[in-house]
Amino acid sequence: MSRSLRSLSLRGLTAATFVGLLAFSTGCSATLSPPFDQMKNSQITVYRLQNYEPPPAAAATPGAVPGLPPQLQQWITAGASLLPPGLIPPGLIPGAAGAPTATQDQTQRFHGFRILGYTALNDKTQREEALAIFGTKSNFTTAATSCMYAEFGFSFGSATGGPPADVMVSLSCNQVKAEGFQWPHAGTGLPSDTSKRIIAIAQKVFGG
Repeated sequence: MSRSLRSLSLRGLTAATFVGLLAFSTGCSATLSPPFDQMKNSQITVYRLQNYEPPPAAAATPGAVPGLPPQLQQWITAGASLLPPGLIPPGLIPGAAGAPTATQDQTQRFHGFRILGYTALNDKTQREEALAIFGTKSNFTTAATSCMYAEFGFSFGSATGGPPADVMVSLSCNQVKAEGFQWPHAGTGLPSDTSKRIIAIAQKVFGG
């Protein structure tokens, strides 16, 4: 091979190597699905929600939860999907403190569910974890049920000034639901490992 051809070959190799290194260096952000790949600096708010509200007349009866959906009854019997006691929605465990009565209800809601508490997610590690959970396809599977009794909500501020991307999390139904944006993954079901990661975030921000 002549010196000129060898020089051209080396230059081509160098260019290819540079492109490869560039792709590797930016691969981290490219692994997240939109819109989560653009939300590194967006505001993230986590909501703790009342997943089920008994009828007002029934709420006055201590320990009674009439009309409880079978999905919630099964979830409670199974230990509330490993939720710490402090994070179990009120009124679902007999003998425990009930849900707020109608006179106490200030009707602060997040997509129809009563808000029990909320906080901004400011910790860098927790923010990255939340984006990694919801922005990664492999964290979700095909949902086995269509119910939605949300215990938590995650609101991701838009990077472009548009409406937020809200995600409802129902551990009792083992699935999530997107509000205000197109869910980027084929599945909405929650495998056990994904549920545990979401619970870990909730424990750190709400205690329990």
